[in-house]
Amino acid sequence: MQTPRNSAVVGSGLVGSLLAMYLLKRGHKVDVYDRREDIRQIKFSGRSINLAVSVRGWHALDEIGIGNEVRKIAVPLYRRAIHILDKPLYFQPYGKEGEAIYSISRGALNKMMIDLAEKAGANFIFNQKVWDVDLPEAILYTGSSDKSERKANKYDMVFGADGAFSRVRHKMQRRSMFNYSQDFLKTGYKELTIPANEDGTHKLDKNSFHIWPRGKFMLIAMPNTDGSFTCTLFLPHEGDISFDSLTSERDIQQFFEAYFPTVIEVIPDFIKDFMEHPTSSLLTIKCEPWTYWDKVALIGDAAHAIVPFYGQGMNAGFEDITILDELMETYGDDWKAIFKNYQISRKPNADAIAELSYRNFMEMSTKTADSSFILRKKIEAKFYNLHPEKWVPLYSRVTFSRNPYSEALQQGDKQRLVMDEIMHIPDIETVWDTSEVMDKIESLITK
Repeated sequence: MQTPRNSAVVGSGLVGSLLAMYLLKRGHKVDVYDRREDIRQIKFSGRSINLAVSVRGWHALDEIGIGNEVRKIAVPLYRRAIHILDKPLYFQPYGKEGEAIYSISRGALNKMMIDLAEKAGANFIFNQKVWDVDLPEAILYTGSSDKSERKANKYDMVFGADGAFSRVRHKMQRRSMFNYSQDFLKTGYKELTIPANEDGTHKLDKNSFHIWPRGKFMLIAMPNTDGSFTCTLFLPHEGDISFDSLTSERDIQQFFEAYFPTVIEVIPDFIKDFMEHPTSSLLTIKCEPWTYWDKVALIGDAAHAIVPFYGQGMNAGFEDITILDELMETYGDDWKAIFKNYQISRKPNADAIAELSYRNFMEMSTKTADSSFILRKKIEAKFYNLHPEKWVPLYSRVTFSRNPYSEALQQGDKQRLVMDEIMHIPDIETVWDTSEVMDKIESLITK
């Protein structure tokens, strides 16, 4: 327990709700503000990508004692299911036997997290937009609309957990020596839904992450506990094959017939979904500093929004919280030291997972359908099984460990160079599983 402080969390999303629980555990009073209405009272759909909870996320949930409750709405995914045009479906295991990522509906988890934070003692204030922030005094100026009277809310500390377009960060950006960049991907996304069978079962293998890789675009599908799949179509905003080019029902029909014919069989309302659901953008945000003295701190997407192609956005945000909590344990009431070391610890890792997430888009959309890439993964897996102390695949470092993202990026780059050399071995397609190849890898990594 620390000396109680009056705390405000801006944003009632996944990171904001979990942060509230951690602050309450340390004895602090917590108000959570959100400009939106309470999502528990509305239908949550049409602009979402299912969450992929992995080791970092589960650690944060287990540490606060809610992991088992969350597991009730999670579906384990042990492998990728790759759907290539005119070829049989095939599977790529994620890791060792039993290792899995977990698919969870974003809306379902967010509602549960708000319930749990509220039960723990957090005070949620919905329909209250933060219009301004006095950083030195930790004062939030809030109101329900642009015409409403501004209310000044004084706190000991404020946490900006209000996402990629954070109002708290916007105020920090106006100070001198604040660095900020945003990079929009030329690819956007749209949500579709594969409904459950009439008996409530899944139409596709429910323990797989389904990918339809098509080069510059792709479709993914992740299961829900009710038998449905949340699908996400990633497609360029502009160009010959793009969201801009699909303007009529006929355009959409022909597009799916050409590139996703098997999907038509399992999404009866794909044209309706496509027309009604919004097209959303993807971006990477980097900034620093994340903190202002012992008064204000950014966390989650407000500090480091990333594209979703490694499934680490929420996991990284949750890991921010566990690192912050460890620093609270170390430094007690010295919040200047807590905030300073929080940024020192997390900033390099946030930059690393941003880079890894960007790279993984090409792997998912293009390389998963490439025979050379598939062989490369087989060779890596074989060597990993023989020498787990010498080689851990990059995906496993990121997804199935809590080792720093920056370390995963560094080691992954070294291993990539090794595999580049291995793939140039003559007739590698026929000799890949021989002891000579395994010995060659071992010699290269010990240089």
